Amino acid sequence: MSKNTQPPLFTAPGSRGAGKGRADRGQPSPAAVHEFFDPARLAQARSLIGMTKKRLADELGVTPAAVSQYETGTNRPRPDLLPRLAEILDVPLTYFLAGRPHARLDPSGAHFRSLRSTRAYQRAKAVAFTEQVWELTYALEKRVQLPVVDLPGFAGGEVHPGTDLPRDPASAARALRVAWGLGTGPIAHLVRRLEAHGIVVVTPQRDEDLRSVDAFSTSRLPRPLIVLTPNRTDDVYRHRFSAAHELGHLILHGDTNPGDITQEREADTFAAEFLTPRESILPELPARMDLHKLSQLRADWGVSVHSLLYRCRELGLLSDSSASRAYQRLHDLQGQPGFAPDPLAGYPGEQSALLSQAFALACDHGLTMTELAHELAWSTAQVRRILGVEEDRPALRLVSNSS
Repeated sequence: MSKNTQPPLFTAPGSRGAGKGRADRGQPSPAAVHEFFDPARLAQARSLIGMTKKRLADELGVTPAAVSQYETGTNRPRPDLLPRLAEILDVPLTYFLAGRPHARLDPSGAHFRSLRSTRAYQRAKAVAFTEQVWELTYALEKRVQLPVVDLPGFAGGEVHPGTDLPRDPASAARALRVAWGLGTGPIAHLVRRLEAHGIVVVTPQRDEDLRSVDAFSTSRLPRPLIVLTPNRTDDVYRHRFSAAHELGHLILHGDTNPGDITQEREADTFAAEFLTPRESILPELPARMDLHKLSQLRADWGVSVHSLLYRCRELGLLSDSSASRAYQRLHDLQGQPGFAPDPLAGYPGEQSALLSQAFALACDHGLTMTELAHELAWSTAQVRRILGVEEDRPALRLVSNSS
C-alpha cells in the first residue's frame, strides 16, 4: 500500500455548460418564494441540521402540526415567516424555491453500517447530506466529464445483483477484481480506484451526527455513492475496510432493503476477499500465531492486524481459543509501532478527490464558488464543506500588546 500522491482523475477537460446558467443575482421576494415553495426542501434543510419539527415550530412561533403541513405540502409558510425560516435553518431564502434538481432518497434506500446504533434523526441527516452530495455532483457533471460508472449490474440508479457477477460474496469479490483488472495482490489507493470507476466517495468533516452514523452507501441515485464518515480516519486500515464493505453493499444488495444483519456479514465477507483474496493471502499467513508477522502483512496488504487475525481464524489457521488469546495480546500491543493506528492523512490515494478535482477543473473553465453556490441555492460554506475545500482567504489576526 503506497503513500505516493496520485495523479488527477481527469486528464481532459469537459467544459459542457461552463459559463452557462449565470442567473440574475437578485433575490426573490418572500412572496415569490411562498408562491413556488418546495416542501421537500424544508424537510431536507431541517434534517441537515438535525432539528425536530417541534423545535422548529417553537423557533418559528407556529405549531408542530403547521410544520408538518409545510413539509407535506398541504399548507405553505406565510411570506412573512420565510426569512425567519431561512435564518433558523441556515440556508438562503432561495433554498425553498421549487425547480432545482433534487435527488429524493428514502432512508430505506441507504445501507447504514451501524443501523441499530443510530437514531432516526441521524439517519435522516445522513440521507439529506447524501442528497446534497448528488446535487453537487450533478452540477459539476454539467461542466466536467466525470469517470463513467463501471460497476457490474449498475444501471442509472439501480444495481441488479447477479448481473455479470456471482451472488456469493467471496466469488463476487474475486470476479470484480478480474473485471477491474486488479490482479491478485494488494490493492493500492482503494478510494481513488473506486472514484476512477465512477463511484462518488465523500468523507464529511466536523459533524458529530454523521460521525456516529458510521459508513453508509446507496446505489439508488444516478451514481453510486459511498460516504465514509470521519470516525475511522484515524486509521487508514479501518477506513479502507469500510470502503470495501460499502462496495460490497453496492455490488450485492442493490435490489434489497437495507438493515438485515446478514447483509452486513455478506459485505464483510466481500471486503475481506476483495482486499485479501484467499488464494493470495493464505500462503503468507503464519502457520502459528505471529502478531509481528501480521503487522508486516498489515503494511503490505493495507488491512488491520485485527482483520488479518480474523482471516486466520476464518481460513482455519487458528482455533477459537488461540484466536481469543491472540486478540487479547493484540489489545495489549495497541499503540506500539506496527500496531498503532496509521492516520488517513498520510495516504492521499485513500482520500476522496473526485468532486474537488472536478470543481478545480470547472473553475479553470470559468466556474466560481459563488456561482456554484448560487446555482445550488446553498451557502458557499456548505459547498466548501462537501467539496472538502478549505477557505482560501487569509485570516486576519489582531494581537494586542499588554502594557
